[in-house]
Amino acid sequence: QVHLVESGGGLVQAGGSLTLSCAASGSIFSINAMGWYRQAPGKQRGLVATITSDGSPNYADSVKGRFTISRDNAKNTVYLQMNSLKPEDTAVYYCNAAIRRSGSFFETDYWGQGTQVTVSS
Repeated sequence: QVHLVESGGGLVQAGGSLTLSCAASGSIFSINAMGWYRQAPGKQRGLVATITSDGSPNYADSVKGRFTISRDNAKNTVYLQMNSLKPEDTAVYYCNAAIRRSGSFFETDYWGQGTQVTVSS
């Protein structure tokens, strides 16, 4: 079994900051890309940021310059530092990771349970 557990969501005023964390655990052989996605009420889930296993990031245009994704491979953890938050950043944030389980030859996409981020104006 593999689990992704997110933490760090909450309520913040516009202009504030939050840091999300997502730790993968279980029978993991390797982790390829990791990332964050978000889903606002009435909208589809969309990309926020991803990061490759060697640390190359990719961001949605709406968060470039405000959000920073990073990872600690020794801890199987990905982070999302969110600065200059806006009310439109309000959403449930989901962690994603492409994981090869021990004893498997294939990667599988895993998702966390989601953490709520609410930005008040």
